Amino acid sequence: MEHVPLASITASAPSQAAADWASDEARLHGLPLRVVHEPPQDFGEARMVVHSVRREEFANSRTGAAPLLTAAVERAARPLVFVPDDLSGVPHLAGVTVGVDARAPSGTAIDFAFECARIRGSGLHVVHAWSLPASAADLPFGIPEEDRATWEDQEVQQLADALRPWREKHPQVPVLEDVVLLTQTQALLHFSAGAALVVVGQQHGADRGEMMRSLVHEAACPVAVVPS
Repeated sequence: MEHVPLASITASAPSQAAADWASDEARLHGLPLRVVHEPPQDFGEARMVVHSVRREEFANSRTGAAPLLTAAVERAARPLVFVPDDLSGVPHLAGVTVGVDARAPSGTAIDFAFECARIRGSGLHVVHAWSLPASAADLPFGIPEEDRATWEDQEVQQLADALRPWREKHPQVPVLEDVVLLTQTQALLHFSAGAALVVVGQQHGADRGEMMRSLVHEAACPVAVVPS
């Protein structure tokens, strides 16, 4: 039998916000909920692990809970959902937002996001962030509008190609594809205000660690990190 366990990455007891979110998620999946106050070594066949976090402990990337988050993400064997303690009492929205790099999409993150949207009966907002080519900075009179439009069209096509297998697998899930000229962090923070959950794939490196810290510290909804 599967479980949807709830754990805390801080020394404190899990917050009410995390407990409420995990309870709702277990109900949606039709699974039992196992609540633990200290993360065990083995979560068995858990569908996901829900962590309660205190936002103020993520203000500094080198102190507090930020290093614990990075370590938890690095060794994760199943999706981790981080629920900030100040979300208690916030209305639970239906939609799911997933960050996708169209050039190197995380299949497990996309699949998880589609499944989360499916069980909620909601739409899926897919966000692909892109940047102008480095050569654009050398243009003497700025970027011609037709060049920018061409580059953006290429990004749109890449995202459509990357999502095609999952759209065919989940035809019942409405999908909004969004290509934005922002960083991935900026885009996901912006769209988190209208989401029930933001989903990202597990990636390594200092930049990705900083992105995760920013999302957990500032996002307006829980954040799920899905291992590859």
